[in-house]
Formats: sequence, C-alpha cells, structure tokens
Amino acid sequence: MGVGSVGTRCWVILLMGNGSEDPLFLQYKEARPSVLAPFSNAARWDCEGRRVVVGQRIIQGAPDIFLGWGKTKGIHFYMRQLRDMKGGAEFDPENVKGFPDYGKLSGWALAQAHAKSGDPAVLAGYLGKSEGMDEAVTRFAFAYSRQTDRDYDALRKAARAKRIRVAETV
Repeated sequence: MGVGSVGTRCWVILLMGNGSEDPLFLQYKEARPSVLAPFSNAARWDCEGRRVVVGQRIIQGAPDIFLGWGKTKGIHFYMRQLRDMKGGAEFDPENVKGFPDYGKLSGWALAQAHAKSGDPAVLAGYLGKSEGMDEAVTRFAFAYSRQTDRDYDALRKAARAKRIRVAETV
C-alpha cells in the first residue's frame, strides 16, 4: 500500500469463473479526499473513488479493465483487479551497486507518467512569468537536502550503536 492508504478500508473479493482454476480477485479500496483539497479551489468530486480512477487513467498507459468506483453507506471507494503486475528489481543486500540507477529510472518513469496529467498551458498560466515558483522549488530542494543529511546521520549513528543492521555499500 502507499502512504495514502494507511488507515483506510480495503476489501478483497474472490469471484470464481469457469471452475476452480479460474479465480478473479478484486480489490475495493476506500478513497478519501486528496490531501491537497483544502488548498485548492477546484470543485469537489461527487465520489473520491472517481477522482482516483480518473487520475490513474491519466497516468497509466494501460489501466486495469476492472478499474471503477462507487459509494456505499457514505464510503467512497475504487476497485481494481488484485494482482501485482509491476516490474521490479531484486538487489542482493550485500551488493546494491545498481540501486541508485534503479532509483533514477523509477523517478524518471514516475515523472513521465505525471507529466501526462497536466495541461501545459494551464500550468504555465498558473505559474506566471515571475521566478516565484523557481525560488520556492529551490528553497524546498535545499531544505529537503538538509533533512536527508540529518536522516543519513541518524541512520549511521543507529548503525554504529548496533540498533539497526545496515549493508555495506560501494
């Protein structure tokens, strides 16, 4: 689950097709309002599940054919087929040389998917011609970098104190 799913309801439904060798698992997940909603003047969705599905259809090249949404007893949800079709990579804990490249490729793929979701003219109009957004993103990046350094220092301290085990990296 992603961080947006923590504390939400989730159901798994088993449907049987033409015999015991033909199962279909569907996942129903509660959909709550976006954490960005309080900061936006955008119209509210009639169903938060629909908001999630519309977003997934925008950023996914081939969304699940079972992807849908609904409401029951005041609970907004979306549904999808329950199966992990994501690609991935396995890393030997003792040899993680390829991990930084994997992270870069994952970030690139995520950025490409999200880039499809915005209207360039609307975004350009929203950002305007000032350098305010550039400056804000730069401040955030430097603050994030400082936090990452503090987190790494805390990790190293915990490893030295043997509170956690950390694999050696090259």
